[in-house]
Amino acid sequence: MSRKIIVSGVGCCLVDLLYNNIDFTSDTIRPWFSKNRGDGGLTPGKLVFQEEFEQFCGRPFTEVLEKITSGRVYDKINIGGPSVVSLINLAQLTGTERCDVRFYGRGGKDEMGEYLLSALKRTPVILKDYKLIDNRTPSTVVLSDPTYDKGHGERMFINSIGAAWDYRPDDLDDDFFDSDIVVFGGTALVPQIHDHLTTLLSKAKSNDCITVVNTVFDFRNEKSDPSKRWPLGETDESYKNIDLLITDQEEAIRLSGEHDPMLALKFFTENKVSSVIITNGARNIITTSDGRFFGFSDIMEMPVSQRITKEIRNYQGGDTTGCGDNFVGGVIASVVDQRHKGIPYPDLREACSWGIVSGGFTCFYIGGTWFEEKPGEKLERIKPYYESYREQIAH
Repeated sequence: MSRKIIVSGVGCCLVDLLYNNIDFTSDTIRPWFSKNRGDGGLTPGKLVFQEEFEQFCGRPFTEVLEKITSGRVYDKINIGGPSVVSLINLAQLTGTERCDVRFYGRGGKDEMGEYLLSALKRTPVILKDYKLIDNRTPSTVVLSDPTYDKGHGERMFINSIGAAWDYRPDDLDDDFFDSDIVVFGGTALVPQIHDHLTTLLSKAKSNDCITVVNTVFDFRNEKSDPSKRWPLGETDESYKNIDLLITDQEEAIRLSGEHDPMLALKFFTENKVSSVIITNGARNIITTSDGRFFGFSDIMEMPVSQRITKEIRNYQGGDTTGCGDNFVGGVIASVVDQRHKGIPYPDLREACSWGIVSGGFTCFYIGGTWFEEKPGEKLERIKPYYESYREQIAH
Protein backbone atom coordinates (compact mmCIF):
# COMPACT_ATOMS: atom_id res chain seq x y z
CA MET A 1 0.00 0.00 0.00
CA SER A 2 1.87 3.07 -1.23
CA ARG A 3 -0.74 5.69 -0.28
CA LYS A 4 -1.11 7.20 3.17
CA ILE A 5 -2.83 5.02 5.74
CA ILE A 6 -5.61 6.78 7.68
CA VAL A 7 -6.02 5.92 11.38
CA SER A 8 -8.92 7.46 13.31
CA GLY A 9 -9.32 7.10 17.05
CA VAL A 10 -11.93 7.92 19.64
CA GLY A 11 -11.87 7.43 23.38
CA CYS A 12 -10.20 8.68 26.51
CA CYS A 13 -8.33 11.98 26.25
CA LEU A 14 -7.70 13.97 29.39
CA VAL A 15 -5.29 15.97 31.51
CA ASP A 16 -3.01 13.90 33.75
CA LEU A 17 -1.88 15.49 37.00
CA LEU A 18 1.05 13.34 38.05
CA TYR A 19 2.34 12.92 41.59
CA ASN A 20 5.51 10.82 41.63
CA ASN A 21 7.15 9.01 44.56
CA ILE A 22 3.95 8.42 46.55
CA ASP A 23 4.66 5.58 48.98
CA PHE A 24 1.76 3.11 48.71
CA THR A 25 2.82 1.45 52.00
CA SER A 26 2.74 4.65 54.07
CA ASP A 27 0.28 5.31 56.88
CA THR A 28 -0.67 8.54 55.07
CA ILE A 29 -2.38 6.71 52.21
CA ARG A 30 -3.54 3.49 53.89
CA PRO A 31 -6.87 4.89 55.21
CA TRP A 32 -8.00 5.60 51.66
CA PHE A 33 -7.42 2.06 50.31
CA SER A 34 -10.38 0.02 49.11
CA LYS A 35 -11.94 -2.44 51.54
CA ASN A 36 -14.28 -4.15 49.05
CA ARG A 37 -14.33 -4.28 45.24
CA GLY A 38 -16.05 -1.30 43.66
CA ASP A 39 -16.40 0.63 46.93
CA GLY A 40 -14.63 3.75 45.61
CA GLY A 41 -11.39 3.33 47.55
CA LEU A 42 -7.88 3.27 46.09
CA THR A 43 -6.28 0.08 44.75
CA PRO A 44 -2.82 -0.15 43.11
CA GLY A 45 -3.17 -0.39 39.34
CA LYS A 46 -6.85 0.55 39.31
CA LEU A 47 -9.02 3.59 38.66
CA VAL A 48 -11.83 5.18 40.65
CA PHE A 49 -14.08 8.12 39.87
CA GLN A 50 -13.48 11.26 41.90
CA GLU A 51 -17.13 11.46 42.99
CA GLU A 52 -17.11 7.85 44.23
CA PHE A 53 -13.78 8.38 45.98
CA GLU A 54 -15.23 11.38 47.85
CA GLN A 55 -18.18 9.25 48.99
CA PHE A 56 -15.78 6.54 50.17
CA CYS A 57 -13.68 9.08 52.09
CA GLY A 58 -16.59 11.13 53.40
CA ARG A 59 -14.78 14.39 52.67
CA PRO A 60 -13.78 16.58 49.69
CA PHE A 61 -11.26 15.17 47.23
CA THR A 62 -8.97 18.21 47.53
CA GLU A 63 -8.71 17.68 51.28
CA VAL A 64 -7.77 14.00 50.94
CA LEU A 65 -5.34 14.68 48.10
CA GLU A 66 -3.57 17.27 50.25
CA LYS A 67 -3.10 14.66 52.99
CA ILE A 68 -1.84 11.99 50.56
CA THR A 69 0.63 14.32 48.85
CA SER A 70 1.59 16.30 51.98
CA GLY A 71 0.21 19.39 50.29
CA ARG A 72 2.70 19.49 47.42
CA VAL A 73 1.90 20.53 43.86
CA TYR A 74 1.77 17.85 41.15
CA ASP A 75 5.13 16.97 39.59
CA LYS A 76 3.86 17.24 36.05
CA ILE A 77 0.80 18.08 33.98
CA ASN A 78 0.56 16.12 30.74
CA ILE A 79 -1.71 14.78 28.02
CA GLY A 80 -3.20 11.50 29.26
CA GLY A 81 -5.74 8.89 28.25
CA PRO A 82 -5.51 5.43 26.61
CA SER A 83 -6.83 6.72 23.30
CA VAL A 84 -4.89 9.90 22.58
CA VAL A 85 -1.59 8.85 24.19
CA SER A 86 -1.43 5.69 22.07
CA LEU A 87 -2.33 7.70 18.95
CA ILE A 88 0.39 10.25 19.66
CA ASN A 89 3.01 7.50 19.95
CA LEU A 90 1.67 5.92 16.75
CA ALA A 91 1.95 9.24 14.88
CA GLN A 92 5.46 9.88 16.19
CA LEU A 93 6.72 6.43 15.16
CA THR A 94 5.14 6.37 11.69
CA GLY A 95 5.60 9.95 10.51
CA THR A 96 3.11 12.08 8.59
CA GLU A 97 4.40 10.95 5.17
CA ARG A 98 3.00 7.43 5.60
CA CYS A 99 0.12 7.91 8.02
CA ASP A 100 -2.50 10.44 9.07
CA VAL A 101 -3.60 9.92 12.67
CA ARG A 102 -6.89 11.59 13.58
CA PHE A 103 -8.55 12.03 16.96
CA TYR A 104 -12.20 12.61 17.92
CA GLY A 105 -13.22 13.83 21.38
CA ARG A 106 -14.28 16.62 23.75
CA GLY A 107 -12.69 18.85 26.37
CA GLY A 108 -14.09 21.56 28.60
CA LYS A 109 -14.04 25.33 28.38
CA ASP A 110 -11.71 25.78 31.33
CA GLU A 111 -8.03 26.25 32.08
CA MET A 112 -7.27 22.56 31.75
CA GLY A 113 -9.09 22.43 28.43
CA GLU A 114 -7.00 25.28 27.05
CA TYR A 115 -3.85 23.50 28.23
CA LEU A 116 -4.96 20.24 26.63
CA LEU A 117 -5.82 21.87 23.32
CA SER A 118 -2.50 23.72 23.11
CA ALA A 119 -0.55 20.59 24.13
CA LEU A 120 -2.32 18.42 21.54
CA LYS A 121 -1.36 20.92 18.84
CA ARG A 122 2.30 20.22 19.69
CA THR A 123 1.85 16.60 18.56
CA PRO A 124 1.49 15.08 15.05
CA VAL A 125 -2.09 13.96 15.76
CA ILE A 126 -4.77 15.67 13.64
CA LEU A 127 -7.66 16.99 15.77
CA LYS A 128 -10.40 15.90 13.39
CA ASP A 129 -13.29 16.56 15.77
CA TYR A 130 -12.00 17.87 19.06
CA LYS A 131 -13.93 20.73 20.66
CA LEU A 132 -14.10 22.50 24.02
CA ILE A 133 -17.65 22.53 25.39
CA ASP A 134 -19.45 23.84 28.48
CA ASN A 135 -18.33 21.15 30.90
CA ARG A 136 -15.22 20.26 32.88
CA THR A 137 -12.21 18.92 31.03
CA PRO A 138 -11.70 15.19 31.77
CA SER A 139 -8.80 14.73 34.17
CA THR A 140 -7.00 12.09 36.17
CA VAL A 141 -4.90 12.49 39.28
CA VAL A 142 -2.16 9.85 38.95
CA LEU A 143 -0.44 8.67 42.13
CA SER A 144 2.78 6.85 41.24
CA ASP A 145 5.05 4.67 43.40
CA PRO A 146 8.13 3.66 41.36
CA THR A 147 9.29 1.30 44.16
CA TYR A 148 6.05 -0.69 44.35
CA ASP A 149 6.03 -4.39 43.34
CA LYS A 150 9.76 -4.91 43.98
CA GLY A 151 10.75 -1.88 41.95
CA HIS A 152 8.51 -2.52 38.93
CA GLY A 153 6.37 0.47 39.90
CA GLU A 154 2.61 1.02 39.90
CA ARG A 155 0.03 3.80 39.83
CA MET A 156 -3.44 4.60 41.15
CA PHE A 157 -5.91 6.79 39.26
CA ILE A 158 -8.67 9.15 40.43
CA ASN A 159 -10.66 10.17 37.36
CA SER A 160 -13.19 12.87 36.55
CA ILE A 161 -15.07 12.10 33.29
CA GLY A 162 -16.41 15.65 32.77
CA ALA A 163 -16.98 16.56 29.12
CA ALA A 164 -16.37 12.98 27.97
CA TRP A 165 -19.94 12.21 29.11
CA ASP A 166 -21.14 14.42 26.25
CA TYR A 167 -19.43 12.63 23.35
CA ARG A 168 -21.98 10.52 21.46
CA PRO A 169 -21.90 7.92 18.68
CA ASP A 170 -23.53 10.32 16.21
CA ASP A 171 -20.62 12.73 16.71
CA LEU A 172 -18.48 10.30 14.69
CA ASP A 173 -18.66 11.47 11.06
CA ASP A 174 -18.44 9.52 7.82
CA ASP A 175 -14.68 10.15 7.61
CA PHE A 176 -14.21 8.18 10.83
CA PHE A 177 -15.75 5.09 9.24
CA ASP A 178 -13.92 5.65 5.94
CA SER A 179 -10.54 5.21 7.67
CA ASP A 180 -8.21 2.28 7.08
CA ILE A 181 -7.93 1.63 10.83
CA VAL A 182 -10.29 2.75 13.60
CA VAL A 183 -9.18 2.62 17.23
CA PHE A 184 -11.51 2.64 20.22
CA GLY A 185 -9.26 3.45 23.17
CA GLY A 186 -10.26 3.46 26.85
CA THR A 187 -13.90 4.01 25.96
CA ALA A 188 -15.05 3.02 29.47
CA LEU A 189 -14.16 6.66 30.27
CA VAL A 190 -16.32 7.92 27.36
CA PRO A 191 -19.55 6.19 28.44
CA GLN A 192 -21.87 6.88 25.48
CA ILE A 193 -19.27 5.54 23.03
CA HIS A 194 -18.54 2.54 25.24
CA ASP A 195 -22.18 1.58 25.64
CA HIS A 196 -22.67 1.53 21.83
CA LEU A 197 -19.47 -0.29 20.85
CA THR A 198 -21.36 -3.23 19.34
CA THR A 199 -23.07 -0.93 16.84
CA LEU A 200 -19.95 1.14 16.16
CA LEU A 201 -17.70 -1.87 15.59
CA SER A 202 -20.27 -3.44 13.27
CA LYS A 203 -20.48 -0.23 11.25
CA ALA A 204 -16.69 0.00 11.03
CA LYS A 205 -16.38 -3.59 9.77
CA SER A 206 -19.17 -3.07 7.24
CA ASN A 207 -16.96 -0.26 5.85
CA ASP A 208 -13.96 -2.64 5.71
CA CYS A 209 -12.07 -0.85 8.48
CA ILE A 210 -9.46 -2.62 10.58
CA THR A 211 -10.78 -2.39 14.16
CA VAL A 212 -8.61 -2.04 17.27
CA VAL A 213 -9.93 -1.89 20.84
CA ASN A 214 -7.67 -1.11 23.80
CA THR A 215 -9.26 -1.09 27.22
CA VAL A 216 -9.08 0.77 30.52
CA PHE A 217 -10.28 -0.17 34.01
CA ASP A 218 -14.08 0.09 33.86
CA PHE A 219 -14.95 1.47 37.30
CA ARG A 220 -18.50 2.34 36.25
CA ASN A 221 -19.41 -1.30 35.61
CA GLU A 222 -17.18 -2.57 38.42
CA LYS A 223 -19.16 -0.49 40.91
CA SER A 224 -22.51 -1.39 39.31
CA ASP A 225 -21.98 -5.11 40.01
CA PRO A 226 -18.53 -6.38 41.12
CA SER A 227 -19.68 -9.99 40.71
CA LYS A 228 -20.65 -9.58 37.05
CA ARG A 229 -18.29 -9.46 34.09
CA TRP A 230 -17.91 -6.12 32.38
CA PRO A 231 -19.90 -5.51 29.18
CA LEU A 232 -18.19 -4.28 26.01
CA GLY A 233 -20.94 -2.49 24.13
CA GLU A 234 -24.55 -3.59 23.95
CA THR A 235 -23.81 -7.34 23.60
CA ASP A 236 -20.97 -9.83 23.18
CA GLU A 237 -21.46 -9.44 19.42
CA SER A 238 -18.83 -6.68 19.77
CA TYR A 239 -16.06 -9.25 19.97
CA LYS A 240 -16.53 -10.80 16.53
CA ASN A 241 -15.93 -7.38 14.94
CA ILE A 242 -12.61 -6.73 16.69
CA ASP A 243 -9.47 -7.38 14.63
CA LEU A 244 -7.14 -6.60 17.55
CA LEU A 245 -8.00 -6.45 21.24
CA ILE A 246 -5.33 -5.14 23.62
CA THR A 247 -6.09 -5.37 27.32
CA ASP A 248 -4.17 -5.79 30.55
CA GLN A 249 -4.54 -8.89 32.70
CA GLU A 250 -6.97 -7.41 35.24
CA GLU A 251 -9.20 -5.97 32.51
CA ALA A 252 -9.09 -9.24 30.54
CA ILE A 253 -10.24 -11.17 33.60
CA ARG A 254 -13.09 -8.75 34.33
CA LEU A 255 -14.26 -8.61 30.70
CA SER A 256 -14.26 -12.40 30.38
CA GLY A 257 -15.53 -13.24 33.85
CA GLU A 258 -12.70 -15.76 34.18
CA HIS A 259 -10.12 -16.01 36.95
CA ASP A 260 -7.06 -16.76 34.84
CA PRO A 261 -5.53 -14.89 31.85
CA MET A 262 -5.28 -18.04 29.73
CA LEU A 263 -8.99 -18.71 30.25
CA ALA A 264 -9.68 -15.07 29.42
CA LEU A 265 -7.74 -15.52 26.19
CA LYS A 266 -9.87 -18.56 25.40
CA PHE A 267 -13.05 -16.53 26.06
CA PHE A 268 -11.99 -13.86 23.58
CA THR A 269 -11.01 -16.32 20.86
CA GLU A 270 -14.22 -18.32 21.33
CA ASN A 271 -16.11 -15.05 20.85
CA LYS A 272 -14.27 -14.61 17.53
CA VAL A 273 -11.84 -11.80 18.33
CA SER A 274 -9.28 -12.16 15.54
CA SER A 275 -6.19 -11.35 17.61
CA VAL A 276 -5.64 -10.66 21.30
CA ILE A 277 -2.77 -9.24 23.34
CA ILE A 278 -2.93 -9.41 27.15
CA THR A 279 -0.31 -7.33 28.95
CA ASN A 280 0.78 -7.71 32.57
CA GLY A 281 2.85 -4.72 33.61
CA ALA A 282 6.55 -5.58 33.72
CA ARG A 283 5.84 -9.27 33.13
CA ASN A 284 5.41 -11.37 29.98
CA ILE A 285 2.59 -10.62 27.57
CA ILE A 286 0.48 -13.41 26.06
CA THR A 287 -0.93 -13.16 22.56
CA THR A 288 -2.57 -15.15 19.79
CA SER A 289 -4.03 -14.67 16.30
CA ASP A 290 -6.49 -16.76 14.27
CA GLY A 291 -4.91 -15.65 10.98
CA ARG A 292 -7.71 -13.40 9.70
CA PHE A 293 -5.84 -10.15 10.41
CA PHE A 294 -2.33 -10.95 11.58
CA GLY A 295 -0.71 -14.11 10.28
CA PHE A 296 -1.77 -17.16 12.28
CA SER A 297 -0.09 -17.55 15.66
CA ASP A 298 -0.68 -20.07 18.42
CA ILE A 299 -0.63 -18.68 21.94
CA MET A 300 2.82 -17.27 22.64
CA GLU A 301 4.48 -15.44 25.51
CA MET A 302 6.86 -12.55 24.95
CA PRO A 303 9.09 -11.03 27.64
CA VAL A 304 9.81 -7.40 28.46
CA SER A 305 13.00 -5.78 27.18
CA GLN A 306 16.02 -6.87 29.24
CA ARG A 307 17.98 -3.79 28.17
CA ILE A 308 15.27 -1.38 29.29
CA THR A 309 14.75 -3.28 32.56
CA LYS A 310 18.47 -3.07 33.30
CA GLU A 311 18.71 0.64 32.50
CA ILE A 312 15.61 1.53 34.55
CA ARG A 313 17.14 0.06 37.73
CA ASN A 314 19.59 2.95 37.98
CA TYR A 315 17.44 5.60 36.30
CA GLN A 316 15.91 8.55 38.13
CA GLY A 317 13.19 10.82 36.77
CA GLY A 318 10.66 8.50 35.12
CA ASP A 319 7.53 6.57 36.04
CA THR A 320 5.26 3.89 34.59
CA THR A 321 2.38 6.20 33.63
CA GLY A 322 1.34 5.60 30.02
CA CYS A 323 3.35 2.40 29.51
CA GLY A 324 0.28 0.46 28.39
CA ASP A 325 -0.96 3.29 26.18
CA ASN A 326 2.41 3.60 24.43
CA PHE A 327 2.51 -0.19 24.06
CA VAL A 328 -0.73 0.08 22.06
CA GLY A 329 0.70 2.87 19.89
CA GLY A 330 3.82 0.83 19.16
CA VAL A 331 1.79 -2.20 18.09
CA ILE A 332 -0.42 -0.15 15.75
CA ALA A 333 2.64 1.68 14.36
CA SER A 334 4.10 -1.68 13.36
CA VAL A 335 0.80 -2.68 11.75
CA VAL A 336 0.82 0.56 9.74
CA ASP A 337 4.44 0.02 8.73
CA GLN A 338 3.85 -3.56 7.63
CA ARG A 339 0.67 -2.70 5.73
CA HIS A 340 2.43 0.22 4.07
CA LYS A 341 5.06 -2.27 2.84
CA GLY A 342 2.30 -4.33 1.25
CA ILE A 343 2.29 -7.16 3.81
CA PRO A 344 -1.32 -8.42 3.75
CA TYR A 345 -1.13 -10.30 7.08
CA PRO A 346 1.17 -8.44 9.48
CA ASP A 347 3.53 -10.37 11.74
CA LEU A 348 2.19 -10.41 15.31
CA ARG A 349 5.60 -11.01 16.90
CA GLU A 350 7.03 -7.98 15.08
CA ALA A 351 4.11 -5.77 16.15
CA CYS A 352 4.39 -6.87 19.78
CA SER A 353 8.13 -6.15 19.72
CA TRP A 354 7.45 -2.52 18.87
CA GLY A 355 4.76 -2.41 21.53
CA ILE A 356 7.07 -3.78 24.20
CA VAL A 357 9.91 -1.34 23.56
CA SER A 358 7.46 1.59 23.21
CA GLY A 359 5.90 0.74 26.56
CA GLY A 360 9.28 0.23 28.21
CA PHE A 361 10.70 3.50 26.86
CA THR A 362 7.88 5.35 28.64
CA CYS A 363 9.57 4.59 31.98
CA PHE A 364 12.35 7.05 31.09
CA TYR A 365 10.11 10.11 31.44
CA ILE A 366 7.22 11.25 33.64
CA GLY A 367 3.76 10.97 32.10
CA GLY A 368 2.52 9.13 29.06
CA THR A 369 3.16 11.71 26.34
CA TRP A 370 6.62 12.48 24.96
CA PHE A 371 6.90 15.82 23.18
CA GLU A 372 9.35 15.71 20.27
CA GLU A 373 11.75 18.55 19.55
CA LYS A 374 11.75 17.45 15.92
CA PRO A 375 9.87 14.85 13.83
CA GLY A 376 11.40 11.38 14.08
CA GLU A 377 13.12 12.03 17.41
CA LYS A 378 11.17 9.42 19.36
CA LEU A 379 11.65 6.75 16.68
CA GLU A 380 15.37 7.50 16.69
CA ARG A 381 15.52 7.00 20.46
CA ILE A 382 13.41 3.82 20.55
CA LYS A 383 14.97 2.04 17.57
CA PRO A 384 18.14 0.89 19.42
CA TYR A 385 15.93 -0.72 22.07
CA TYR A 386 13.92 -2.46 19.35
CA GLU A 387 17.13 -3.83 17.77
CA SER A 388 18.37 -5.08 21.16
CA TYR A 389 15.00 -6.66 21.85
CA ARG A 390 14.96 -8.54 18.55
CA GLU A 391 18.39 -9.93 19.42
CA GLN A 392 17.10 -10.88 22.87
CA ILE A 393 14.13 -12.91 21.60
CA ALA A 394 16.13 -14.48 18.76
CA HIS A 395 18.04 -16.66 21.25
